[in-house]
Amino acid sequence: MSTTGKQLFTTLESNGTLTVAIEDVSFPDPTGNQVLVKMEAAPINPSDLAILAGAADLENAEYSPGKYVAKMPEPFNAGSKARHGLKLPAGNEGAGTVVAAGEGDKAKALIGQRVACVPGNAYSQYCIADAAMCLPLGDYSAEDGASGFVNPMTALGFVENAKTDGQNAILHTVGASNLGQMLTRICNDDGIGLVNIVRKEDQVALLNELGSTHVVNSSDDDFMKQLRSAIDDTDAFYGFDPIGGGKSVDSVFKAMEQVAVTKMSEYSRYGSNQQKRMFIYGRLDTGATVLSPSYGFGWTLSGWLLFPFLQSAGTETVGRMRKRVLENLTTTFASHYKKRVDLEEMLTKEAVTDYRAMKTGEKYLVTPWK
Repeated sequence: MSTTGKQLFTTLESNGTLTVAIEDVSFPDPTGNQVLVKMEAAPINPSDLAILAGAADLENAEYSPGKYVAKMPEPFNAGSKARHGLKLPAGNEGAGTVVAAGEGDKAKALIGQRVACVPGNAYSQYCIADAAMCLPLGDYSAEDGASGFVNPMTALGFVENAKTDGQNAILHTVGASNLGQMLTRICNDDGIGLVNIVRKEDQVALLNELGSTHVVNSSDDDFMKQLRSAIDDTDAFYGFDPIGGGKSVDSVFKAMEQVAVTKMSEYSRYGSNQQKRMFIYGRLDTGATVLSPSYGFGWTLSGWLLFPFLQSAGTETVGRMRKRVLENLTTTFASHYKKRVDLEEMLTKEAVTDYRAMKTGEKYLVTPWK
């Protein structure tokens, strides 16, 4: 017997028309190791915004109850050709209570429990989720657990990646973000050096309060001097960047190379032999990634995504990471929210234009039931 409820969908047509709307949906009964979760809370993460809004013109969109229609400009529309005409659900993660289960033992064991899950359609009153990907929350609330997967596992993934590659320090270009604060706490606990880049003085103060020892403000006139000093102190030639576009990675590579050159015993026309590596894991800036020929040849730039990392990390490592998240859900991995909105409220102009701005410390939480 199917269950009915409301769910958000996003559709981009070939002419660049983006429609995001709430619809009434019938959810099938779970089978096997699937569970049906009555969703209580789901965060709006930057990773969700790619299909929720992308580069669409939200200021001039048409808004109506539970719906908005906007225009996706070029070249972003052409770059999304693969999704043209597809009606997609949204919401990577969230938390709620398991109200039905398939016949599998793992699924049946979760009936009645509150869980964090990663269904891919968390902006919904109900979700079908894989029991293996559900994290029982015990006494934690749905709000505590709603952001218990993407940011915590990403921050832990950065540290796991660094350790695997023999690195003792990390550089992060958006240090004061929700994820960045988690990374600061993890590195403090694990004895990993960390260079945090921020944009505002109050963000410097925030990270200093969390125990960060190397916080660099990109708005300062002596930003590059500060950055070189922090890299020199920590040997952070390995970093992660969610901005993507613009010159953020370029600036980091320049500073890394300038530090490395000071350690050279003799001149080389090819630059230093120091290996410098940056990972882009987001697109806060959808423009081109600008690189300049000013840091020799010993550098690597690549992408980083959570789910491919988890697939390569192995069951034991992922299990250890999940256990650590659950044990520290309201401390190391705590998330804070600026505003809570229901499904219809999240599609108002006021809300959409606000959370699409992706300002540090201003995360939204969706509560599907009024």
